[in-house]
Amino acid sequence: MKALVVGASGATGQHLVTLLLSKNYNVKIVVRSTENLPISWKSNKNLEIIIASILDFSDEEMQELTAECQAIISCLGHNLSFKGIYGEPRKLVTEATRRLCEAVLSNKPQAPTKYILMNTSGNRNLDLNEKVSFPEKIVIALLRLILPPHVDNEQAAEYLRTEIGQQNKFIEWTAVRPDDLINNEKITPYEIHPSPIKSAIFKAGKVSRINVAHFMSLLLTSEGLWEKWKGKMPVIYNKK
Repeated sequence: MKALVVGASGATGQHLVTLLLSKNYNVKIVVRSTENLPISWKSNKNLEIIIASILDFSDEEMQELTAECQAIISCLGHNLSFKGIYGEPRKLVTEATRRLCEAVLSNKPQAPTKYILMNTSGNRNLDLNEKVSFPEKIVIALLRLILPPHVDNEQAAEYLRTEIGQQNKFIEWTAVRPDDLINNEKITPYEIHPSPIKSAIFKAGKVSRINVAHFMSLLLTSEGLWEKWKGKMPVIYNKK
């Protein structure tokens, strides 16, 4: 299997690529710079590094980028700086998701391409009756007004849910919703739920980035796990 990872230079993306390479996957990544990448990656024969901004690709280049990939994983996010939060592109995750999916649809692969979106537990899955308290609704409404990345995450998942849907013959998808992200260098026990079991606003749980990466890698290697979570938005927490 060949997997395309965008957002590979981020903390979760680096863990994911390392895990995929350890399983001898062929991996293609798109990064704006190789400066922060592990040195070992640059000599790995199973890794193709493309230096570019994902939204700068033409439609034809995007089709070529995705043509031989059986899986696409987006670990894209906004830098936690004023420019990263309020600067352009404000819809990085949504536009990348849309254009990558459109490229796959244009390529018409023989077997469905797996698309995994790293999302957030603060985003509701509107296919389910996920309970949100009135105070949470107020805070989320404020977040939509003052934090463009939150809206970007919501719209990216909504594109998959409504535009790609459940019956697309070229794309199958899942949107992984981690709770409050922390750093850890080792994989530890974690749990997966269809919906949040904690308040993402007032009492968020913790999950390590490497655990999120591990779960996403298992979605590619375990057909049973993929069948369970495709078309859904699983929430991940570290086990206590």
